[in-house]
Amino acid sequence: MRKKFPLLILIVTLLTSCILISCDRTQPQLTIATSKWPGYAFISLAKQEGWLADKNIKIVEKNSATEILEALKSGQVMGSALTMDEVLRVREQGIPLQVVMVFNKSAGGDALIVKKSVKHLSELKGMRIGLELSAVGALMLYKILDKANLNEIDVELVDTTIDQQLDGWKKDKFDAVITYEPVASQIEQMGGYRLLDTRAMPGLILDVLAVRADIASNYTDELRHLTQSHFRALKRMQTHPQDTAYRLAEHLGLNGNEVQAAFRGMVLPDLATNRRYLSNKGNVLTTAHDISAILLKNNLLSKKADLTNFVSAHYLPVEP
Repeated sequence: MRKKFPLLILIVTLLTSCILISCDRTQPQLTIATSKWPGYAFISLAKQEGWLADKNIKIVEKNSATEILEALKSGQVMGSALTMDEVLRVREQGIPLQVVMVFNKSAGGDALIVKKSVKHLSELKGMRIGLELSAVGALMLYKILDKANLNEIDVELVDTTIDQQLDGWKKDKFDAVITYEPVASQIEQMGGYRLLDTRAMPGLILDVLAVRADIASNYTDELRHLTQSHFRALKRMQTHPQDTAYRLAEHLGLNGNEVQAAFRGMVLPDLATNRRYLSNKGNVLTTAHDISAILLKNNLLSKKADLTNFVSAHYLPVEP
């Protein structure tokens, strides 16, 4: 009878292995949403180059921040590329997003584009301003109104997602628009005038990768591969800027020179800087406190943001 036990153990081992393999194969993909903001484009380049192939990762490209927020709320995606204010507003709605990487700080990439006849912010009074109210446009709006010494009732707001703004400008649906690259440059080419951008608002807009904290630990390998792919693509941009710009041109709807110009409107932190940003006393938490106060003051948050478990450097790659 003892001789049968090794065979039984072998059968049990094989069955257990099959079950484990089957479970691994049925693990849902890590789904991450992005849009065509240039700061997020390095993930798109990684996808384009095949660096994410055979990984349990799915990149879902959306046309606007509004679509991304809807995908998060519906559970279609597990994480996304967002601005800091968007992360705070989503968290208030009960979705436990955690910031795991910083894409960029906007330093001119977000802008107020106006008709060329407008020369001063005070002239916005009575004008139609196009913006995406559910996203970072609202944060920009209140900073602009503050600088112009105007109130929201002094202007007419036209809720327009980023993918509708070019057409809205062509059809004269607004006199000014709060937008970002690549659309900002495209509207300038159509006769728009850049009256103000985030160079005058340092630290206001921070673009990050945020994932659901309640499931992130199930995707540690995938997230580390994704963040590593971002830094790999960023390094390529730094070492071969012209070639990389042309590889991104079609995705962003710009030519190579315009792509390079778009990246001049942002600060792109490397891996070492990301580790500092995501520390307990780093830039991300400091910025989150500041932006939370602005959102609360302008009724974009109902209460002071709870920043518990807000950041994690655990999903950054061990090596660049």
